Amino acid sequence: MGQEDLMNKAEDVADQFLRVTKQYLPHLARLCLISTFLEDGIRMWFQWNEQRDYIEATWNCGYFLATCFVLLNLVGQLGGCVLILSRNFVQYACFGLFGIIALQTVAYSILWDLKFLMSCYCRCGLIQHR
Repeated sequence: MGQEDLMNKAEDVADQFLRVTKQYLPHLARLCLISTFLEDGIRMWFQWNEQRDYIEATWNCGYFLATCFVLLNLVGQLGGCVLILSRNFVQYACFGLFGIIALQTVAYSILWDLKFLMSCYCRCGLIQHR
């Protein structure tokens, strides 16, 4: 079997795979792109008290404002993920997730962590262009 036969066989297998999975790949790609936001939103749900207490202690803003901040993060992240996965208002959801990143950057004092900021910027840019 020559190299050309091997390439033709590989192309046939790839073509068959794409025919079967074509309808699922866009959803899987979107899920991969929003996975960080989804994970953070779910973690925020399970660590509600710790998150609220951290914001309350760090910013001395009181119980109510700390609760509002954590709720905004939770709803913003999970809501944005749902909108992106359902392909509804994707551009607005991306702007919302970017706003959540900006809010967290200030709240968690990571403004000067360039690696974090660039990874978040890249994620939001990739989601919007899909």
